[in-house]
Amino acid sequence: MNKKYKPKTILTHDGDHYADHKGAIVPPIYQNSLFAFENWDHIDEAFSAPGDHFIYSRLQNPTAHIAEEKIAAIAHGEKAKLTASGMGAISAAIMYCVKAGSHVVTIKTLYGPANNFINKFLKEKCGVTVTYIDGTDIEQFKEAIQENTSLIYLESPASLTYELQDLKAVATLAKARGIKTVIDNTWASPLFQKPLDYGIDISVHSASKYLCGHSDVVAGVIISSQKIIDDILVTEHALLGAKIAPFEAWLILRSLRTLPIRMRAHQEAVLEIIPWLETQPGIKKVLHPATKYFPQYKLGKSQMSGYGSLLSILLDTEDILKVKAFVDALKIFKLGVSWGGHESLVYAPVISYIKELDENQFKAMGIIPNMIRLSVGLEDMADLKDDIRQALSKLD
Repeated sequence: MNKKYKPKTILTHDGDHYADHKGAIVPPIYQNSLFAFENWDHIDEAFSAPGDHFIYSRLQNPTAHIAEEKIAAIAHGEKAKLTASGMGAISAAIMYCVKAGSHVVTIKTLYGPANNFINKFLKEKCGVTVTYIDGTDIEQFKEAIQENTSLIYLESPASLTYELQDLKAVATLAKARGIKTVIDNTWASPLFQKPLDYGIDISVHSASKYLCGHSDVVAGVIISSQKIIDDILVTEHALLGAKIAPFEAWLILRSLRTLPIRMRAHQEAVLEIIPWLETQPGIKKVLHPATKYFPQYKLGKSQMSGYGSLLSILLDTEDILKVKAFVDALKIFKLGVSWGGHESLVYAPVISYIKELDENQFKAMGIIPNMIRLSVGLEDMADLKDDIRQALSKLD
């Protein structure tokens, strides 16, 4: 497709190849495990370039491939690979960049499972070491780099406290030292932030969030150059087996067609609710890159073209019983661990992070019992405000 087309057009038509599917306006689900070849030479050619052929659905599947083309195009990557979960994408991307004895630089507020993968799994299995920084100053990255540093792993904005990293500065620093960079770009989506444009090597997403947007799929995606994705395909992806099922890929394909509309609606909702939350008795502070007092507001505006609708609030109480009463009183905001779907969700990070991290890491992340995460969905805003207002009354 013409790469000058805008994202809405790309997501509607790119990769669909209607003639290959008898003109079907919605591509079929290729619910098959293997692909047959006419002769020896044809399958021999396929095994010489598995990234460009369909051989076995653990590697490539036509349904997944269409969705991957669309995601790569809007993220400004050469190629993308869907995985069975966000952690499938994260772990494959990290393992591509490290080896036994490697050193990783990452942020203190890292997503819990990704942190555990680096600091526990890779540390115990491969002797990988890690240095944590808050990541808001490029000098911190310079000081943290060691001779064996092979990866700088970013999450910008971080999904609890929303600190940013200067993507261009980090990418420039890393490339000068031969260090790979990976970013978890789930919060902003590939519509609102394009890290590859700033020189980041690999962008990963939990496709369960905005890319799917309907809370009915668990999936991930890796986006990068064709060489990197082809290398990951036959090593970390194929050998660890984190392939996506054809039907789940088709559901993501369905969802991508409405991604620009949904992201615009999510952004409008969060920009409306933030100033309202800031006026509510019982709320001490709102954490989100769009707030007027966010310390990295200008950096956010320079790196992102829009905002995700995940935010955190600090309740004006340290009484855990009152915090629990607030969460339990919400009716429209459902209590759940994910975000990025059509429905509004609430979660208290203290519940799981204190179990996932050691005491020092937990304190370093700045998580406190009265920190509540809200994912603002697509319901009527008046109803959402009424729901929060009545729950805040439980703090009295």
